[in-house]
Order: sequence, then C-alpha cells, then structure tokens
Amino acid sequence: MKNKNNKNALFYTSPLILIFITIIGCMSLNGDEKISPDDTTYISKNVVWAVNVGGKTHIGVDGITYQADLSSITGEVGNIENIKGSQDGFIYQSYRTGDLTIEQPIENGVYDIIFKFAEPEDNPIGTRVFDVFAQQQLVIDDLDIKLARDGKMQSALVRAVSNVEVTDGQLDIRFKASVGQPILNAMIVRKKSTNAEQWQLVWSDEFDYQGKPDPNKWSYDVWPARKVNNEDQAYTDRLNNVHVKDGNLIITANREDYGNAEYTSGRIHSQGKGDFLYGRADIRAKLPAGQGTWSAIWMLPSDPFKYSTTCQKNEDWQGSASCDAWPNSGEIDIMEHVGYDMQTIHGTVHNKAYYWANWQQRKAAIEGKNVDQEFHLYSIEWTPKHITILFDNTPYFFYSNDSSGWKSWPYDHPYHVILNLAIGGAWGKAGGPIDDSIFPVSMEVDYVRIFKPLTK
Repeated sequence: MKNKNNKNALFYTSPLILIFITIIGCMSLNGDEKISPDDTTYISKNVVWAVNVGGKTHIGVDGITYQADLSSITGEVGNIENIKGSQDGFIYQSYRTGDLTIEQPIENGVYDIIFKFAEPEDNPIGTRVFDVFAQQQLVIDDLDIKLARDGKMQSALVRAVSNVEVTDGQLDIRFKASVGQPILNAMIVRKKSTNAEQWQLVWSDEFDYQGKPDPNKWSYDVWPARKVNNEDQAYTDRLNNVHVKDGNLIITANREDYGNAEYTSGRIHSQGKGDFLYGRADIRAKLPAGQGTWSAIWMLPSDPFKYSTTCQKNEDWQGSASCDAWPNSGEIDIMEHVGYDMQTIHGTVHNKAYYWANWQQRKAAIEGKNVDQEFHLYSIEWTPKHITILFDNTPYFFYSNDSSGWKSWPYDHPYHVILNLAIGGAWGKAGGPIDDSIFPVSMEVDYVRIFKPLTK
C-alpha cells in the first residue's frame, strides 16, 4: 500500500460524525469568515512576466498585468475582432504569427507557463499545426488550435505547461510549425511555488478498506449505454466495475455484452453524503490509457433544479432533452481526459451563459506527463468570487464571478464529486474508434479530500 499523508486528519465515521461532516461540508462560509484565497492575487501571485503579444498593456480579470509587446517577440502582428470563450477577450485580440521566438531574461528557477491562443482564420482543421519548445524541450506537441476548440475559429484556447527549468538566466521559447504558421496571443510565466494557504479537512475517503465503496460516502449511477453524451458503456454497481483494493478505488471498464451495451464501467458520486459549498477538493488519481477512454473527476449541483426553468419536480434530468437543469444549475470539471490525447488534462465550467452550444465554453488545459503511469493531484479551489482548477498544485484555469447573475455564476449552492470512466461517446471517440485491445482498463483513485479554509 502506498504511503498516504494526513492520516491523522481522518474522521471516525460513526453516524453522529457523518452528520457532523455533512453539515460542515454543506455550509456556506459566512461573511465574517476569511475565504482563502479571497481575490485574484492568488492566481496573479508569483507571476514574473506576462505579455499581451502584439498588443498593449492590460490588466486581466485574473489580476495579472500583461506588458505591452514592444517587438521583443518575432513575428507579424495581427488582430481578431470578435473573441469567444473567454472572460478576458482583449488579450486574445492581438497576436503574432510566423517564425516565433521568445528570449526573455529571467532568474534561474522552475516555472509554469500559460500560453493563450485563438485561431483568426476560418480555415479547415489541420491547416495550422505546430510544436512549442521551452528551454530546447518539446512542451506542446502538434497543437491545432481550431481542433482543440472543437472546430471553432476566434475562440480562446488556454494551454499550460509546468516545471520548465531555467539554468542560464534566459527563458527560451520557440515555435515550430509542421503545417502553416505558428501563432501566439499572450503568455504568462509564473514562478513555481507551493500553495501556503491553510485548509481544514471536512470530508474524505482514503479508500483504506476492501470491497465496495463506502455506502455512507458514495452512491452509484446504474445506467444503460447512451443515456448521456452518447457514451457506449453501461454503468453498473458490480465489483468488476467498481471496487476498493490496496488503498485505491478502482473503476474498471470491460469489453463485454451487457444489456444494450458492448462495454461496462462505473460511475459513483457523493450527492447527499459529501456535498460542499466553497472550499478546496483534492483528488489523487492515475488515469487510463487507450483510444476510446474518457475519464472524469467532476462536480454537479446537489440540487440540480436550483435554476431550472423547464423541469418537472424530481425529473430524471440527466440526458433529458426537455429539462434544462443542465446547464442552468452548472457543472464544474476538475479533470477530464480522453485517451486519444494522452498528455492533455482539461478543466472546464459549464453554465447557461457559457457552454458548448453557444461556442462560449470556458475551459483550459495543461500538459500532463505520464498521467497513466503515475498518480497526480487534481484540485479545485472555489470561492464566491472565483473558481481555480489545478494540476499537481499548478493553477491553470481561472473563472471569475462577473456578478451578472445565475446564468454565468450558478456556483452559489452545494455541489458534490463524481468519479467515472466513460467509454466512447461524443468526446471519447472524437479521435477515432474505440480500441478494443485495451480492455480491461482502469482509473485508480488514491483519495478524495474536501477542505474548507481556516479562519484567520
């Protein structure tokens, strides 16, 4: 069994304590408590350099000051008028394209870098494909911005890389195209650091038992194939699809005929047993490999009808074409991963104002190495003001409450955690047909921990 930290933080799960945990987990932090982090300084701290490529000085909604591009970056300047999919469209309006190189003096150290792109041309997918190198190492491979934004031009794309080490006093970024010309709209360089904020554990499952997931903490979704997202698997509550062993929750997808499906898998959730409003969630997991897999660690509202307008009371809303509980009441994706794009980890929020149907999806991605071979930490920090999604404690997605109402911020009521491994479906098969040779294939979860901020 792996060594696990913070064992002394576990609660004995007697009925009284379970009630206590659920009450704390569902509490909204009142106005007298300090919510940490409580402003955009969290996402902007440790930023040592940010540039609005081809454009002017700008202070973003994330609190980051983007310097003007004073021609220190090579390439031809261009402009995009109408940007979608971002709360901060200004920094995507200008760009440089061509033989792009960046040589920026910087002190030695380890950095995370966030690149921001948008495709200005309505050209077919595959007409602009390029690699990105940092310190002579390939950090982004075969990036096609339009493909990554679901075929939509002028939509913002955020792609982060972590642990870039500078040893010679200069950050060296180079772009190399295989088709067309590289493009860049903005860039952020952040010094690698450990989050010093203090958190109090209020709910967790360390999976230190055997057999089925703890019924005091988890429930199953038992569903047929194609109920949601045109997914090809049936979800079951059988041990060969979901079980706990050797300190890990193991969700396994199998190739087998089962009801109307050719595949089976598992999906569990903490609704009514581990709901929370604001705080931090940490999930340490190892992801499956193989074309056709679509693994997810995510959150849905515990009251899905909070902002619905067309639903019947207690309607089976998931997969419904008539009930608007989704997207109205929101969704937060802490981690999504598809097997045909092995090294890319996605973080996303869905709501009525900004979701895929109106091409305004708010999302970002980070290059994750060896996610199928090693355990990594997938996290969210959620306050009344913003949502930040992190990979191995690197923040790469930031979404701000713009105070315009529930359509853009339905994140003001309790949510719960969902763990599942889908097969195929709209996204799992986007890279090609399911590879039947990979089965059985599993997602493993070391722990799930939910925290609230310590008061100060």
